[in-house]
Amino acid sequence: MSTTKDIQTRMTPAEALEQLKAGNKRFVNEKGLSRNYNREISETAGGQFPFAAILGCIDSRATAEQLFDQGVGDLFNARVAGNIVNEDILGSLEYACNVAGAKLILVLGHTACGAVTAATQRVELGNITTLLSKISPVVDSLDGEVAVDEVAEYNVRHSIERIRKESAILKDMELSGDILIKGAMYDVATGKVRFLD
Repeated sequence: MSTTKDIQTRMTPAEALEQLKAGNKRFVNEKGLSRNYNREISETAGGQFPFAAILGCIDSRATAEQLFDQGVGDLFNARVAGNIVNEDILGSLEYACNVAGAKLILVLGHTACGAVTAATQRVELGNITTLLSKISPVVDSLDGEVAVDEVAEYNVRHSIERIRKESAILKDMELSGDILIKGAMYDVATGKVRFLD
């Protein structure tokens, strides 16, 4: 069953986070919920009430509905290489939470991230250069040699900071307790999501 308006309204931000944690546990243990996608499509045809918005990478291995064992209409997905923040992403997250009622923003990085690897290698190539310039401050802030996966985690934290700094709407919603803004790292080798403090 897809998230309904009633479920979304009653759900707290903390409960939304727990939903994702429980879903990833089911995914890892191959105990996913039985889903009827045709029914979910029909249920959501007249409207959507996702409980969370995921800012994730475009990596083909990190698909939010699968790794959190969610169905049609449960999650908003904003996907961009390196899970970076820009005006379009911020506008999408503001829509998800302030207009459509999502209770949680989760910035989801992952291990073996190609965008983060490219940023650490100072790759310059077409429009990729502009995208990587949003990860470069993270690389520049770290002293010495740091593993790509560690840079990816710092990048998640950097994206969260940018959301709070560059969106007064989302910052105010978080301060008032209407939403949570959290980070997590997905391990592409194990399927496990590690939620950050």
